[in-house]
Amino acid sequence: MNTILVVDDDPHIVRALAITLKGQGYTVVTAADGESALRAAAQRPVAVMILDLGLPDMDGNAVITAVREWSAVPILVLSARHGSNDKVAALDAGADDYVTKPFGLEELLARLRAVLRRTTESSENFTTVETSSFTVDLERRQITKAGEDVRMTPTEWNILDILLRNPDKLITQQQLLTEVWGPAYAKEANYLRVYMAQLRRKLEDEPGSPRHLITEPGMGYRFVP
Repeated sequence: MNTILVVDDDPHIVRALAITLKGQGYTVVTAADGESALRAAAQRPVAVMILDLGLPDMDGNAVITAVREWSAVPILVLSARHGSNDKVAALDAGADDYVTKPFGLEELLARLRAVLRRTTESSENFTTVETSSFTVDLERRQITKAGEDVRMTPTEWNILDILLRNPDKLITQQQLLTEVWGPAYAKEANYLRVYMAQLRRKLEDEPGSPRHLITEPGMGYRFVP
């Protein structure tokens, strides 16, 4: 996944970043305000969000807070606010790094690579998930329940893998559908209902009252360890 979401209401900055990032091999999605940014982040998985704090409809920190309710996507703030209090507020809200305007493109690219590297390393080190009902070895793609192996279809595994790698985070229906089946299936919520029911039958002690694979009505799903 190499998609970067650029959120800024300055078309000149957006254009410069898009050209630079595409030249580095990234796919670029853009948004000019907070609401558009939240929709874009929910509709497709992104590797990093580059976010300006001074948006026309809502403060960037509010965007960070909203995203952190359901996603651990790395957020790199790009802002004209130079004060230490502004930086602390953004980082406390959940940003991963902070670059001030005006900025050098080489520095920005270096910060972006560092954020991606930390994310990759964290993902690679996160290999085993244990719950009261089942245990998953993400690296070996093995699942056991009550000492017995649990077999998964490729689709079931893909859904479960996304949820397990984001514990306690709300993963939207659109995110799961887009990442597992592709953008053309972003509204096919019935696919998820069928597969989530199958996952619960295989993994939950009481599928009708799940403890770990939780539905957030109208929004998506959440894995609770």
